[in-house]
Amino acid sequence: MSVVIGIAGGSGSGKTTVQRQIIDVFGSDRIALLDHDSYYVDLSHLPPEERAGFNFDHPDALETNLMVAHLDRLLAGEPIEKPTYDFTTHSRRTETETVYPHPVVIVEGILVLGEPELRKRMDVKLFVDAPDDVRLIRRIQRDMHERGRDIEAVLQQYQHTVRPMHLEFVEPSKRHADVIIPHGGHNRVALDMVLAHVQRTLTRAEA
Repeated sequence: MSVVIGIAGGSGSGKTTVQRQIIDVFGSDRIALLDHDSYYVDLSHLPPEERAGFNFDHPDALETNLMVAHLDRLLAGEPIEKPTYDFTTHSRRTETETVYPHPVVIVEGILVLGEPELRKRMDVKLFVDAPDDVRLIRRIQRDMHERGRDIEAVLQQYQHTVRPMHLEFVEPSKRHADVIIPHGGHNRVALDMVLAHVQRTLTRAEA
């Protein structure tokens, strides 16, 4: 039996920081990672300018049904082929990543707590919180350095889709969290409490 940990929060909130600390404590050999970003719908059929203007922060931009099916297979003890996504071309790659079942499954993404079918499969639900300005700075740094975008494009996307969708979908999902981790994932007290709870849940599941 696996323990499913949901990690949500706004873009640039510090979800990856929390995720890495969980992996550091429990070990990568005991954790399967399902990141919602891998399940973006394929836009390769659209012209490049339409892809760039797509609303990637709306729930319809993600193939959540496939993610739920993959999560169920992992919980049933079966490996899955997780999609991989190219954020520079806004298209799904042909190659996939094999993910094997493990005692801990992390389900991560800005919208995962807003999806009832994902949420009801989670044993622990976390929401990582951070101020808007901190999240924006982190997003600018990530998109420019890792995804090859210029600052004008990043700011335009933030203003037109990221911020409105955060207010409509991401922020309201906070009410579903078992624990809200403030300060962008660098709250040691909150993290220690979460890790202790996960350890207890894992011990019961493995008993």
